[in-house]
Amino acid sequence: MATKVLVVEDEVNIAELLRLYLEREGYEVVTAGDGGKGVALFEQEKPDIVLLDIMLPVMDGWQVLKEIRSSSKTPVIMLTARGETEDKVNGLESGADDYIVKPFDGKEVIARIRAVLRRYGGTEQDSGKKLTFDNLVIDMEAFELIIKGEHVDIPPKEMELLYHLASSPNRVYTRNQLLDEVWGFDYFGDSRTVDVHIKRLREKLEGVSDKWSLKTVWGVGYKFELLAK
Repeated sequence: MATKVLVVEDEVNIAELLRLYLEREGYEVVTAGDGGKGVALFEQEKPDIVLLDIMLPVMDGWQVLKEIRSSSKTPVIMLTARGETEDKVNGLESGADDYIVKPFDGKEVIARIRAVLRRYGGTEQDSGKKLTFDNLVIDMEAFELIIKGEHVDIPPKEMELLYHLASSPNRVYTRNQLLDEVWGFDYFGDSRTVDVHIKRLREKLEGVSDKWSLKTVWGVGYKFELLAK
């Protein structure tokens, strides 16, 4: 069965261009011209991935993303004419999985989609990916984070980042290593993205245990540290 892509884009020429790029690569494509229709089609079509413009009529891309994330972890790539770092961080912080700035090349779009789907595919296919620490369970097979016995909602990228760090306790990762290994080698972002996600993780993990911590190694990066008893 072909991978289904929902394109939410109000500029007809861009939407049609994306359709041609994607169908040529074997994807099934569904399009919506405004945010309201985008949310409706998302619920109706159950796409495998979403390409989402920010500047949309009826409901902007941020609100559409919020609606999607309220019920689904389906990967979302933001499309926008804005290129400022703050906008990129805002999108990723809100639960987007990647960010493409217009004008874009068709090959770049396809590469980004494949990279995001590879990451999600690995998560779904790998069994037994469950880490257990004091008051903390990171279950990638079920995609669940359990803190002190309670299930905690967490955006996909935060979950992947925490699992990656906790899989190698006490190993220090630079920001660039984390961008390469968690976001993908073809992610065109900056290291501030990692800092934002670490901050969000710390808010969830604060005071959970005195046996481990998410630690900053100043001038280097981050590590999941197991503390001496």
